[in-house]
Amino acid sequence: MDISMPEILVNLFILNADGSPMIAIPGRFFVTSGKATSNISQLNAFDQALVMAGISEANIVPVSSVLPKGIKQVKRASIERGAITFCVMARQEGIGGEKISAGLAYFLRKDGAGGYVAEGHIRGSAAELKKDLKARAKEMASMREIVGEEPQYHIEEIKVPKGHFGSCISVLVYLP
Repeated sequence: MDISMPEILVNLFILNADGSPMIAIPGRFFVTSGKATSNISQLNAFDQALVMAGISEANIVPVSSVLPKGIKQVKRASIERGAITFCVMARQEGIGGEKISAGLAYFLRKDGAGGYVAEGHIRGSAAELKKDLKARAKEMASMREIVGEEPQYHIEEIKVPKGHFGSCISVLVYLP
């Protein structure tokens, strides 16, 4: 199969045996988060949380939570407007009077073969969610019979004011 791709896209893809493009295995990631409220709608609160996280101009595509071998964490990077952006996202929405939290626990395997991301969201505190995420990460390692590094946590919490909608997100963003 002969496929011509613009030069700017060449580094984003690897080719299948037949020459067709396949999405590359990510080599880097960053973790970001946001929280917001709106008195207009739940969607506006979520959109503002995306703005706070610095990813509102990307086309977000949620994926499952496997970190490939050799991946490196980097500082938050800018993403080109409209870019298809793969991520693992924890998201919690709420209404006035609720405390909501969303977060991630992520860890690498000690054998160097990549890692995993556990996402969680609750109507409750960041402290409660951290306990849950710790248990999830531990079980992920146990089910796979592997030893993981100590998880890192990234959690957002917000108390939604009366008459408002709220949104918390925590996002691990994959980069080429």
